[in-house]
Amino acid sequence: MAKAKVKKEESKKLVIVESPSKAKTINKYLGSDYVVLASKGHLIDLPKSKLGVDLEKNFEPQYIPIRGKASIIKELKKAAQKSSAVYLAADPDREGEAIGWHIRNFLTTMETVPTIYRLRLNEITKPAIEEAIKSPSEVDLNMVNAQQARRVLDRLVGYGISPLLWKNIRRGLSAGRVQSVALRLIYEREKEIENFKPVEYWSLEADFLMEDGRVIRTKLAKVDGEKPELKTQADTQALIDRIKSADFKVSAVLHREKSKKPPMPFTTSKLQQEAYKQLRFGARKTMSIAQGLYEGVEIGESGPVGLITYMRTDSKRVSPEAKAEAAKFIQQTYGEKYLAQGERDTSSKQKIQDAHEAIRPTSAFRTPEQVKTYLTPEQFKLYKLIWEDFMASQMASAVYRETSVEIGGNNVVFRASGTETLFDGYTKVYEEAADEEKESQGEGEEAEVVNPNKLSGITEGQKAAWKEPMPEQHFTQPPPRYTDASMVKTLEEMGIGRPSTYAPTLETIQARHYVKKENGRFFLAELGNLVLGLLMKNFPKILDYEFTAKMESELDQVESGEQEWRKVIGDFYAPFKDTLAEAEKLMGEEKSKIEVVTDIPCEKCGQMMIVKWGRHGKFLACSKYPECQNTKSLKETTDGSIQVDTDTKTDEKCPKCGADMVVKMGRFGKFLACSKYPECKTAKPISLGIKCPLGCGGEVVSRGSRRGVFYGCNKYPDCKFISWYKPVNRPCPQCASPYLVDKYLKTLGPHIACPNKECDYKEFPKQEATAAEAAPAS
Repeated sequence: MAKAKVKKEESKKLVIVESPSKAKTINKYLGSDYVVLASKGHLIDLPKSKLGVDLEKNFEPQYIPIRGKASIIKELKKAAQKSSAVYLAADPDREGEAIGWHIRNFLTTMETVPTIYRLRLNEITKPAIEEAIKSPSEVDLNMVNAQQARRVLDRLVGYGISPLLWKNIRRGLSAGRVQSVALRLIYEREKEIENFKPVEYWSLEADFLMEDGRVIRTKLAKVDGEKPELKTQADTQALIDRIKSADFKVSAVLHREKSKKPPMPFTTSKLQQEAYKQLRFGARKTMSIAQGLYEGVEIGESGPVGLITYMRTDSKRVSPEAKAEAAKFIQQTYGEKYLAQGERDTSSKQKIQDAHEAIRPTSAFRTPEQVKTYLTPEQFKLYKLIWEDFMASQMASAVYRETSVEIGGNNVVFRASGTETLFDGYTKVYEEAADEEKESQGEGEEAEVVNPNKLSGITEGQKAAWKEPMPEQHFTQPPPRYTDASMVKTLEEMGIGRPSTYAPTLETIQARHYVKKENGRFFLAELGNLVLGLLMKNFPKILDYEFTAKMESELDQVESGEQEWRKVIGDFYAPFKDTLAEAEKLMGEEKSKIEVVTDIPCEKCGQMMIVKWGRHGKFLACSKYPECQNTKSLKETTDGSIQVDTDTKTDEKCPKCGADMVVKMGRFGKFLACSKYPECKTAKPISLGIKCPLGCGGEVVSRGSRRGVFYGCNKYPDCKFISWYKPVNRPCPQCASPYLVDKYLKTLGPHIACPNKECDYKEFPKQEATAAEAAPAS
């Protein structure tokens, strides 16, 4: 801990966290001797305007205060000067450690410095906070250095490669270590699908009439003692012909008892996977909701309460206290037999940071139904998922009896199987979702053919009469495109990224328009294909899976003190620098391939137009730019040829010159412009067809500003109506507000809400609708 210079008098103690909601929760548990303030995230970082890493001084980071954070730094210094001690209580991960380290550094420059401690809170509850205050620690410099190494590494890669993409494609593009590898995964899956050749195969089911009159449906299991391979209809028909006159009888009745272990408590990766499969929450949305549950939710008169433990973890470990409380709840609620027997192995084959626990509720007795009224619908769904998974993980295995009846004739065996539950165990509370990827490939568990009760009483040797064959043609399926769940699972299995990076990685490749999402699956966009092609050709090592995983492992070694962070950066940068220099030469040649010269002449200067990339996609520009700045929208025909996309004319006339107004596409979407542009520069927004809510007779239009799209009245400035959310043309059923708004909040997702601050009316899309979304950091 940083030692204090002697203060004249004892005063209050200062606790600094990064989030206002977290500050509110902690403040409830601490007495009047404490002041809790929020840094609102990082305060110090590398500058945006330059590299910010001194390559001549062993990669020394050139940190500066983040723009707009000077007042917070001033407030924290002022509060620290009045305090006898400062507790740095940012999140217990590398980013939180770095936030605390930077705060400690600027506080130690003051004339009077209080004693500075580090608090790591795995959960925000009264016992956890009191225990942390009793046994504070110091800032962990190894964790800080691991964060610095990642930050510097990503800055060197991003600021090295991104300008080359700007020169060759367009400004605003980015390349990063993990995001580029994630993009490669999607690209390679796209290629697998393109190159896939479906293969025909057949299955065969048959009904058998038993001696007692019952009919059992079976599946073909063996032919001549081997697993059957029916490749064509002819193969199938030949088999049917072979056995249609055979004498069938029951050749085996098999009973097998098996148990199914409960799931492990959630890690970050597993939470994101299950939240997608069961709730259709994207990775970013899941983490945003989980952050709120961790930092604290208002629970009636109790005030804010942290409902779950820290949500960025790759550990499956559970504290003895949490296990004991869960056991007590299970025993009281379900009975002794539902308690798990013995300790489970929570170790991992991969190297993990085991300082945290798994993700769990902070109290087993705080059931989802008890807190439902205090949570948003999406908070409730995620909390319920976490609570049920944790409780199930502490319960006994489920036990099943599997019965199989084999009916054979002419050396061909058909099988009927059924499973009955002997003891439901943990499934009384929770079951994991099926693996969608395996199911799409026909690799899921074989479905139950018959009710097990229908197989009772059947014994070996009983005769069975062949009734009707049911052959069915199938074709092998291409591998499915990635979802949030399968992407996170793949990145984790490959050792690429860490709990804190999965969600931002997926958000970045979508925000850059490298991929698009359809029905919850990632499709490679044309821009992503173009960017990846350049990267794979010029920076193959950056996109190498093993190299990326090795870098992640070395960052872990920095955190554990096994590696020195500057050496890790140095070993990477030396070859990267040479690759970067070579790429600058070669990528100049690529520009001519990207900016395709068309046979469309510029109507202003006669030079040929070329295809360029802009913020909204491809467009035509004069090849004589900057002397001639003529541009046109383009469209591609089905045969791949480029044509000028003529502006859509409207019935509206220009109020200045009388020419037709046409629909154009701009930074903030479609708008109306005079067809005589640039001679006449009249432009106006397009009406949304919604009457102004203020009743002035105008209509709502979308407008653009530096902050993005907003909505206002077309009679501005006479009418001052403005909304950052798109108005919905129907009144609020609760307070009779003349309109509602279409909103999206990270904690709530998409929903319709009342704009009246005194009204809490909200409506959410049905679950089926969110499933299509499947559900934006560098």
